Amino acid sequence: MDTSVLISQINVLPDNFKEEVADFVAFLQQKLKKTETEQIKERKFGYAKGSFEMATDFDEPLDEFKDYM
Repeated sequence: MDTSVLISQINVLPDNFKEEVADFVAFLQQKLKKTETEQIKERKFGYAKGSFEMATDFDEPLDEFKDYM
């Protein structure tokens, strides 16, 4: 979109709508700044190793479901 067209469209708006446009532009700038600073961290294989343990009977049927089996 051409900037001059956008500016002319904003200029014909009432003052309270111009304030809403200004708030929205500030929101978009903050959103852009946030996405630029956030970088996806590379995950390393085995990072969670040792942080939890699986029960030895994990794959065994639960007692609550014996009636259905």
